[in-house]
Amino acid sequence: MTKRKRRSSAPAEGRTGAALAELGLDDRQQRVFVWSVTAVGVLAIALVLTLVVNAIGGGQSQPVQASGEVSGEGLPATFQSWPSLKELAPIADRKADTAPLTVQEVFGARTLTAGKVTLRRLAGRLDQACAGAVWGADLAEALAEAGCGQAVRGLYATADGVYVAQYTLFNLADVAAAESLAKSLASLYRGAWVQPLESPRAKFGAYSEGNAYVLGHYLGVAWIGRADGVEPGEKDDFIMLGLAVREAEKAVFRRVVKVAGVPSDPAQPPGPADTAQPSEEPPSEPGASPAVSAPGASTSAQPSVPAAR
Repeated sequence: MTKRKRRSSAPAEGRTGAALAELGLDDRQQRVFVWSVTAVGVLAIALVLTLVVNAIGGGQSQPVQASGEVSGEGLPATFQSWPSLKELAPIADRKADTAPLTVQEVFGARTLTAGKVTLRRLAGRLDQACAGAVWGADLAEALAEAGCGQAVRGLYATADGVYVAQYTLFNLADVAAAESLAKSLASLYRGAWVQPLESPRAKFGAYSEGNAYVLGHYLGVAWIGRADGVEPGEKDDFIMLGLAVREAEKAVFRRVVKVAGVPSDPAQPPGPADTAQPSEEPPSEPGASPAVSAPGASTSAQPSVPAAR
């Protein structure tokens, strides 16, 4: 068997040397040039290998977190916020709406419904210290600047466990503070967010969406997603999912009625029928605050949550 002769690199080197000589480079300059090209090639290969290792090992850089903060679970992939409605002007300042929030008042409904989406309540919690309801030092500081006095959270999921939603209502000083906090969240959400309530039946995955709604001196934060963390497809109605969890906002509109009274000729509110059940006790999951009787708000007139803006 005839062995294949190993090709010598001498001709190639000779051609390279001749080309460099034609450029007017002497022997020492030619050696420096060849060494430089080789070093650049090695660095390029090292850079490519580093990028490949990072891609395989999930080395994508995360937002820098302040020292000493507790890392939370999950961040929304998208975030949007909306200003307050003029109908909520009677509660633009907390001085006109001094009654404290309760879990029962905001999340007393066993189910929240919009269209074909029905959410079932899994957990509820009230935090008097708003920093306990979020993670991220910057967000905790922003809440303090907004005069946050309470944070109440409710966790819901569909009966089949496919979708999960959490609503958080922050009790702030006034509408200006709520507007400012909503604007801050537009950048803060990349490295800080609300803490998810724990439940064995629902957990946020890799993909979720966040929205904030200024409601007078309150800021409502809706957090929705698929439990498996997959991005929504054609069959996933995230619009109705978001509207369903926003049914919790009816507690805010009942407060407007309590402060301003019932209009003499109230218009028929659009939207799904009220599902609130104020006489029902909220779930007693670990971490949930004991239910407190709701303030004496009128339940005869319950404006529906406005459609997504």
